[in-house]
Amino acid sequence: MTNLSAGDSAKSSANSSAKGLWIADLLLLLVAIVWGTSYGVAKDALVFYPVLGFVAIRFCMTFVLLLPSLRQLARPEGRAALRAGLPLGLILLAIFICETFGVALTQASNAAFLISLCVVFTPFVEWLVMAQRPKASAFVVAFISLFGTWLLTIGSDLTFNPGDGLMLAAALMRAFMMVMTKRLTVNKNMSNLTLTAVQSGVVGFGCLLVAGLFMQGGLPPLPSEPSFWVSTVYLVLFCTIFAFFAQNYGVRRSNPTRVSLLMGSEPVFGALFASFWLGEKLGTLSWIGGALIVGATLWATLPRSVFNFAAFFSTRSIKQESAPVIGIGADSNQ
Repeated sequence: MTNLSAGDSAKSSANSSAKGLWIADLLLLLVAIVWGTSYGVAKDALVFYPVLGFVAIRFCMTFVLLLPSLRQLARPEGRAALRAGLPLGLILLAIFICETFGVALTQASNAAFLISLCVVFTPFVEWLVMAQRPKASAFVVAFISLFGTWLLTIGSDLTFNPGDGLMLAAALMRAFMMVMTKRLTVNKNMSNLTLTAVQSGVVGFGCLLVAGLFMQGGLPPLPSEPSFWVSTVYLVLFCTIFAFFAQNYGVRRSNPTRVSLLMGSEPVFGALFASFWLGEKLGTLSWIGGALIVGATLWATLPRSVFNFAAFFSTRSIKQESAPVIGIGADSNQ
């Protein structure tokens, strides 16, 4: 009876872990969708207000909405979120300054595709920072994505410009952000909402500080155009609060390389949104490049997702030590 109970407990733990990873995968794909739309929405909003001011409004609003979560600072999990959130917020500040200036200087479709180079950079950054060499298939996916991005560049109507350079810098910092999120949160009990609130506060008030120091005359009065505020509210609710909560949730339950690959479909949603909403045109080679990026991502991640889905719903008794690990960068903590 004791052995049976131990086996049942191990099976229940495995099923719970598989379910948690499946939920994380689904949330991260939803993040890819909303972030894919964010470039076009942000480009519309930037018609009415400067970059630093727009980012400050977006993240200060997020911080205010998440203020109730700061009650957790009185508890150990809240203080842990504060310690992790401060440095991660500084990285986010640099990312969003680069991203938002980049969006203002290039096509929204180009921005969405170029930010996908985060997929290329993440396995190398993970190897460098965490001394964990990703599986060889991760590097294959990275170079397929790189080739897809090259096709995008030669198939685009625009030549490489400063906005594209800023998006590449943001992609590199996104990779660093994912790795540092894992490093600072792994095996630590902390509140994801409090972590998101701290990050948002650092970005919002950091932008206000930078604007005050470097913008002559400071920021202009807040815009009164309804379309600006509709875009901003959408970005706050879906592309900031939901997206960063889901990303923090996913990174803590998986690993940075896998998270970046799961979100590799973001460029396709960005291109589709820019094409239908903003009327931007993409050449045939651009679409082929985007398809390569997404195809490589699905090839790398779908087998593991299917395996976890099957493991969760399977009614057979399978010994844990004999179960194969399929996919990229399986997390030993799972």
